[in-house]
Amino acid sequence: MAQALGIYLHIPFCKSKCAYCDFYSLPGQEARMDDYCRALAAHMEETAAVAGGHVVDTVYFGGGTPSLLGSKRLRMLLDLLRKHYHVAKTCEITLEANPDSVNKKLVKRLRRAGVNRISIGMQSARDSELEALGRPHRFAQVVQAVEAIRSAKIKNLSLDLMYGLPGQEMEDWRDTLERAIELQPEHLSCYGLKVEEGTALASRVEAGELLPDDDLQADMYLCAVKRLEEAGYRQYEISNFAKPGFESRHNLKYWTGGEYAGFGAGAHSDFGGRRYAFVRDLEQYIRRVAQGETVVSEEELIPHDRRWGEYLMLRLRTTQGIEGTEYRRDFRMNFDPLEQKLEEFEARGLSIRENGRWRLTPGGFLLSNQIIGTLLECQEEATLADTLAKIRRERTT
Repeated sequence: MAQALGIYLHIPFCKSKCAYCDFYSLPGQEARMDDYCRALAAHMEETAAVAGGHVVDTVYFGGGTPSLLGSKRLRMLLDLLRKHYHVAKTCEITLEANPDSVNKKLVKRLRRAGVNRISIGMQSARDSELEALGRPHRFAQVVQAVEAIRSAKIKNLSLDLMYGLPGQEMEDWRDTLERAIELQPEHLSCYGLKVEEGTALASRVEAGELLPDDDLQADMYLCAVKRLEEAGYRQYEISNFAKPGFESRHNLKYWTGGEYAGFGAGAHSDFGGRRYAFVRDLEQYIRRVAQGETVVSEEELIPHDRRWGEYLMLRLRTTQGIEGTEYRRDFRMNFDPLEQKLEEFEARGLSIRENGRWRLTPGGFLLSNQIIGTLLECQEEATLADTLAKIRRERTT
């Protein structure tokens, strides 16, 4: 039986650089789009042979702002994928887009090319907040983009929102949530603003600009969980909510250990038992592909039975959570010490056991880094203790 494979294509071009962004994105490089797409095409064709036993069931154009490529280039890349890979008829094909780069003509052409899911970077319903983030659009353009997407009969729309913005109060965040719900997307992602080193926002914060404190950000998160549940959106991951059946199939691969192959400058992959990444440099990527040189900047071979740490870190980001029998079977490790810790967290309202599976509560998600760190330490200590006990037994026999 063919294995499922996700394809990720990183499109680094942007109209402008947002104040908070530390992704590999490049404003003012439109002249390099054709050469970059040729490099992507050659790289995908070269890699196709090793994916012969796989069925591509998700494709994700991320960035950057992939919609800036235009329908002709995007269609070329999708046609090439279908030519060289076994792409499922039911494949989920997602395109990230900024509201100002979306119009009816573009979306209709994209739908005909096979795009069936669009993720819009709305971020806020307040123009003053969008301006503070350095976003290249206003809320009215979000509404226009959604209208264009619906007129093209795209039936799977996701909106990205951000909380914890400069000067943001709880009422501002509630207003953004309500305006987003009114647009009736099938999926919503809600991210807390992070100040990344080297960004324009980091410089402003260092100069004294204030952000909502941790307590207010926590209240904003819990507000989103409650309000979106009331509106019919089921939380399935720390930051992601969906109407039933509209969870992001591609992103679930990241959190549940599925295979995915990335292409493009800065793209990451987990394919064939290896994790690897490509050079985070547009010109190097184009040149190396053209000259037949490697574009891999880092790689690591990780056998499945050594991925217990990833299992804990990634699965506990989801509401599917983790399960003892599954853990023992896949990693041949003792789950009992972890279960004892999870019971302690349950007593504090941070975790819950349902149908034999452990998951974090919304309050637990707020402390997920600490909880997961505790579980990883617990497992390492238990493994060390088991190893020492085995050595002692061997010495006495």
